[in-house]
Amino acid sequence: MTLRVTVWGENVHEQTNEVVARIYPTGMHQCIADGLNESEALSATTVTLQDSEQGLSEETLENTDVLLWWGHAAHGDVLEETVDRVQKRVLQGMGLIVLHSGHYSKIFKRLMGTTCSLKWREAGERERLWVVNPGHPIVQGLGDYIELPHTEMYGEPFAVPNPDEVIFISAFEGGEVFRSGLTYKRGNGKVFYFRPGHETYPIYYDEQVKRVLKNAVVWAQPEGARWIDSCPNVPADQAPNPVEIKGESLHKPGEEGFK
Repeated sequence: MTLRVTVWGENVHEQTNEVVARIYPTGMHQCIADGLNESEALSATTVTLQDSEQGLSEETLENTDVLLWWGHAAHGDVLEETVDRVQKRVLQGMGLIVLHSGHYSKIFKRLMGTTCSLKWREAGERERLWVVNPGHPIVQGLGDYIELPHTEMYGEPFAVPNPDEVIFISAFEGGEVFRSGLTYKRGNGKVFYFRPGHETYPIYYDEQVKRVLKNAVVWAQPEGARWIDSCPNVPADQAPNPVEIKGESLHKPGEEGFK
């Protein structure tokens, strides 16, 4: 079965910065989708912040198995109702891959429950992403590390919860290190944070980076049935075992609770 992938991009710097427009003439989101579509197992389409409903309508998300998120300059423009829709689908089982500066996106911060802050420097220095979990599906087809000649530095401490798995640790030319590939489970959905992707460098054309993203989409695909989190009121006469009602109740039979 072909996996349905949606690549969301804020599409701001491609329109306002000459360097970014030159490197990604069709947009970063399209470059990422083109790389994914090299695999016959994936069908990637793109949406942007400027689209109707910020590109993430109920219909779009309903038809998305894995969502990739790239944002930087316009995190604050993403509406809370958009974040609500994405979070709901992640909890139900949709995969989410958060890229580079998406660590400050509203959806990632909400799912992490922390500030997601870090150190950074924009100096075009070399980065080596060391594979620290070589048996993981996300790194299959890679060697010991990915080397990127020019990147933006992200440094520890990275203010996120302890991950389920660390996939990559980056070492930068200036001496800093960073946990550059982290996995989480949120509800029924899988989340992967992948650090590389600063917009003034052609990182999403790199064959090894494209390999990681293809692998990550397959890893993050939904598993099992969709989890509908409804928090139902189970009446006493519908309990698996007989229940005698004792004392007074706040809610009437069948009445919804407070959320």
